[in-house]
Amino acid sequence: MQIKDTVAVITGGASGLGRATAERLVAAGGKVALLDLNEDLANATAAELGGDAKAYAVNVTEADSIVTALDQVMEDFGAIHINVNCAGIGAASRTVGKDGAMKLDYFNFVVQVNLIGTFNTLSQCAARMQLNEPVNEDGERGVIINTASVAAFDGQIGQAAYSASKAGVAGMTLPIARDLSRIGVRICTIAPGIFETPMMMGAPDQVRQPLIDMVQFPKRLGEAPEFALLSQQIVENPYLNGETIRLDGGIRMQPK
Repeated sequence: MQIKDTVAVITGGASGLGRATAERLVAAGGKVALLDLNEDLANATAAELGGDAKAYAVNVTEADSIVTALDQVMEDFGAIHINVNCAGIGAASRTVGKDGAMKLDYFNFVVQVNLIGTFNTLSQCAARMQLNEPVNEDGERGVIINTASVAAFDGQIGQAAYSASKAGVAGMTLPIARDLSRIGVRICTIAPGIFETPMMMGAPDQVRQPLIDMVQFPKRLGEAPEFALLSQQIVENPYLNGETIRLDGGIRMQPK
């Protein structure tokens, strides 16, 4: 799919990986709907990106919140061609810690945001993508990109909830690709390694360096524009479908 004149819905679009992807798609001639829980930051990001970007306050775990936002996107832009799901949370808690078993509410909350929120958004976007006229001779109508994590495969100590949520995102990729094949919508998942986020940028060397040591090459943390570049390549390559792609410099996470 060519990006020019397309409309992309990006969750977590106000910062980090989502913002970098929005910047790249706008630079390629697309329009972006930035869905984010942080309404002020989303509005500020949209203002910086210019007239091809618009902000929407959403909670991805609430079905009505997503439906309301996407209905407004359709009214504002007329279509949805691309959906990139970057909204998520990362936190650590051991299965059994000093205070006993992990609270079920905590486990459920992480899964609700990272897994249920992703499915909630992509399913509603896909339902609107099927209304599009095909954009190429293959009959393509839309592209969905989800964000998992290398923790889906190499979860560290304290990451049971996070790893389960991200493994779910990776695990549903192929069956969703099969589900959506009849309407001409592709889906892929990116599993990033450790990326330069605001939190990581402020971390001390004793936290950063062991993570960098686990990376094979290049010996550094990932950068948000590299995630955005892969997102663009997935959109533009019509034969990428049903796949989870690690973007991690060859990192294999140690237990801790």
